[in-house]
Amino acid sequence: MTAVIARPDADESISLKDYTEKAYLDYSMYVILDRALPHIGDGLKPVQRRIVYAMSELGLKASAKYKKSARTVGDVIGKFHPHGDSASYEAMVLMAQPFSYRYTLIDGQGNWGSPDDPKSFAAMRYTESRLTRYSEILLEELAQGTVDWVPNFDGTLDEPSVLPARVPNVLLNGTTGIAVGMATDIPPHNLREVVSACLHLLDNPEASVSDLCEFVQGPDMPTEAEIISPREELIKMYETGRGSVRMRAVWHKDEDNGDIVVTALPHQVSGAKILEQIAAQMQAKKLPMVADLRDESDHENPTRLIIIPRSNRVDLEQVMQHLFATTELERTYRVNMNMIGIDGRPAVKSLQTILSEWLRFRTDTTRRRLEHRLERVEERLLRLAALMIVFLNVDEVIRIIREEEHPKAVLMERFNLVEMQAEYILETKLRQLARLEEIKIREEQANLEKERDQLQKILDSAARLKTLVRKELVQVAEAFGDDRRSPIVQRNEAQAFSETELLSVDPVTVVVSDKGWIRAAKGHDIDPVSLSYKAGDSFKFAVHGKSNQNVILLDSTGRSYSLPAHNLPSARGQGEPLSGRINPPSGATFEGMLMGQDEQRVLLASDAGYGFVAKLGDLLSKNKAGKALLTLPENARVLPPQLLQDPTQVLLAAVSNDGRLLVFPVTELPELARGKGNKIMNIPSARALTREEYVIAVSVIHPGQQLTLYSGKRHITLKAADLEHYRGERGRRGNKLPRGFQKVDQVEVSEK
Repeated sequence: MTAVIARPDADESISLKDYTEKAYLDYSMYVILDRALPHIGDGLKPVQRRIVYAMSELGLKASAKYKKSARTVGDVIGKFHPHGDSASYEAMVLMAQPFSYRYTLIDGQGNWGSPDDPKSFAAMRYTESRLTRYSEILLEELAQGTVDWVPNFDGTLDEPSVLPARVPNVLLNGTTGIAVGMATDIPPHNLREVVSACLHLLDNPEASVSDLCEFVQGPDMPTEAEIISPREELIKMYETGRGSVRMRAVWHKDEDNGDIVVTALPHQVSGAKILEQIAAQMQAKKLPMVADLRDESDHENPTRLIIIPRSNRVDLEQVMQHLFATTELERTYRVNMNMIGIDGRPAVKSLQTILSEWLRFRTDTTRRRLEHRLERVEERLLRLAALMIVFLNVDEVIRIIREEEHPKAVLMERFNLVEMQAEYILETKLRQLARLEEIKIREEQANLEKERDQLQKILDSAARLKTLVRKELVQVAEAFGDDRRSPIVQRNEAQAFSETELLSVDPVTVVVSDKGWIRAAKGHDIDPVSLSYKAGDSFKFAVHGKSNQNVILLDSTGRSYSLPAHNLPSARGQGEPLSGRINPPSGATFEGMLMGQDEQRVLLASDAGYGFVAKLGDLLSKNKAGKALLTLPENARVLPPQLLQDPTQVLLAAVSNDGRLLVFPVTELPELARGKGNKIMNIPSARALTREEYVIAVSVIHPGQQLTLYSGKRHITLKAADLEHYRGERGRRGNKLPRGFQKVDQVEVSEK
């Protein structure tokens, strides 16, 4: 069933679907064309255009006295823009804020907000305003026949459909807006750069976006913060009309006390908010290298934020890189150059299209101005010709006016006049005739004829018209141009500190018990054996490291696991079971524990006589189930892993339970990320399967160390010279140890 709406003013009816579709489309077009998007000609939305025009009608030029903002808003909403007063006033405030607009259109007196809080402006009954000098380049030619006029909302007044801007204001001040199904985000630009690009385009209409980007370096925000977007990204943005721009705060090191001083913030970023973001990180203990914050901004230094490091050893560059990545000290702005073109349709345009269309608009505006002036000059010449007739034939003119019943017709016939000239003669007062002087009339005629000829020459020549447009653009650039405020700088991408980098670096001792309970004690002077253990539990192994490192565990199946040391329970208690933090295979036991730098080398081996060297970082695993690291032959067991200080200077000593010892440089082993490794010592496979023979220990001997072997109550110490007897190639069986050491129980490495 289709709903039907009957129209009271007609016999026809329309379906609800058609009615709602048309109503929504009408509303959408209204929002797009009459509220949210700027026009390419003057770069203004309707509310902005109406505010500027209403102020000009009130006589609020740059040289006039300030007038209450409420008066302006009243005229705007009463005559041209029938919407809320607060919305109109906010649009007005934005055009007066030098930190929001690159080239402000309104000169405000009173509280118009601050960079910290742009919406902290006073009510319109308190503030006063007038137009700035820059607004003159939008309004100057308004009364010279340059634009079309349209009725206001109630048809009682006329308003300009667009202002005759003398520069492409749509790029200079930019704008943001949200319409129905589309939005616009146009950044501000530098007047000199944009005018230079326009001049280049006048001479080279086929110029590419890359050519124009030689002049328009990039957006120019009303802040001195740096634009750090790569040039390739900026060119692509101008080619497509879409993209993004990244801005980064400017800072330097205070030479007196070593503090960080931030002197410029990205566009529309509040210094107070930045301090809040940094303080929040400090409270969450995510910024231990910062001790304090201070805001020293004042009238002379609009932005001066002080960040005090905890010590002079803090790397300030790294701190700022972290803050750029985690706060609004670096900000990305979306760019979507969507605007209403000279054809009245919204579209996203490239830089070349924007400037080309605007130049057509400007050329057309200039032609209309010249044609309007030419009409006025020709009209004035006709009036002057009529005045000359009166001056030379005053008695005859008076007689015709006094005696004839239809003096206008007689004057037109007698002196060959047009109707306008005859009317002008009839309107001339007698007392003016005494002041008419033939010489002055003829001088004015000569000047006007000269101007008429000049205007006609320009209108008849496209080249002369282009020259005039160029000259006027140069004049505006000289009068209102300024240096770029936002420098474009090449910077590396900011990187936030990792969790471990933010941790304080303290020495810790990590202890694991025989039952698999783990804990960490501060310092390296802890005796782990003397700690308190649960009933039936005892010390298994401990390792020294730092609080910002990972603890790496190796189980009996050859899997490795890693846990951050700073998250481990304190050694004041009895710790926590490892099973609550990792999930090793059922029945697996832990055979080793390591701590150190990721690049440090570690020796991994099995008692089957195979092994390899790996980086400590290769043992890391974020998975609770760990990672398969050491592949074990059948019946083989994992030997405790050992750290290598300098692999090139280290010897490897492998001892079998059969009383054999083999020594060779550890560099003969391959460096792998995982696997079985290469043969360290030759263990016959049949004897290995039955566990008759296996490697009891693999030890690394650094320069200046010695090897001690224990067998029951006996022991033997082998120094560097003694070890030479057992040197051999990797993979050999090794030499027999002295009598009494056929069954080695323990191997120790100690300093001489």
